[in-house]
Amino acid sequence: MENLPTDWLSFLILTFVLGMKHGFDADHLATIDGLTRFNARANPGLARYCGAFFSLGHGAVVVAIALGVSALAARWAVPQWFGTLGAVISIAFLFALGSLNLAAVLRAGPDEVVQPVGLKGRWLGRLRHAGHPALVALVGALFALSFDTLSQAAFFALAATQFGGWQHALMLALLFLLGMLVTDGVNGVWIARLIARADQMARVASRVMGLVVSGISLLVAAFGLAKLALPAVDAWSEGKELVFGFALVSIIALSFMMAVRLVRRPVAVL
Repeated sequence: MENLPTDWLSFLILTFVLGMKHGFDADHLATIDGLTRFNARANPGLARYCGAFFSLGHGAVVVAIALGVSALAARWAVPQWFGTLGAVISIAFLFALGSLNLAAVLRAGPDEVVQPVGLKGRWLGRLRHAGHPALVALVGALFALSFDTLSQAAFFALAATQFGGWQHALMLALLFLLGMLVTDGVNGVWIARLIARADQMARVASRVMGLVVSGISLLVAAFGLAKLALPAVDAWSEGKELVFGFALVSIIALSFMMAVRLVRRPVAVL
């Protein structure tokens, strides 16, 4: 955390990009996929909004924790080992999620739409079949109760002590929520559209996104591992967080747009 941006505008942009990147988390994609598929049958009017409600619930917890931690920031210093532990946990989860999603793409039959694979969603049981906006938001809130969210709260609390007080932490947390809302909301709409047309283009589009999410997860995990193991890599990446964030979001967004174009392409009638 010692390499955070030193000016407020860069901090705002970085936080929004981090929110967008977090919205592309494989666990988010997998759970939104499941909620959207369930509601496509049980509550079609809600299906396309599952990503948005999930993101709002998740972001509400991030905002609450960020405000709480920022209030204690003056009396609490983030331990040095906190960042290392968070990096190790993130790398392990990214490797697991990347491998699982790659396996899902390879296992899917030629006539199947690939569904993303997550880990946290398996712990939620019947809540994965939430058919009410409040329950979908609750699922998102439960996802926020993790070490990852605590790390984000520490990030916003540190920003609050560097630039001002709780008002700054609140603004950063809301920007993070907005970034998540953009990616998770668009993802929910896209999945609903994908479900509506189970043709060859939809199957191809699902494979495109499955491979991209898997590849990005494995790539980010490998880069994080290299930073921990090789001081030269860590030194080279210092100060480039915003560039890396934009690059990752751009790659996934371009892949998403390509997948959407595949879904929209008319199917030739023989």
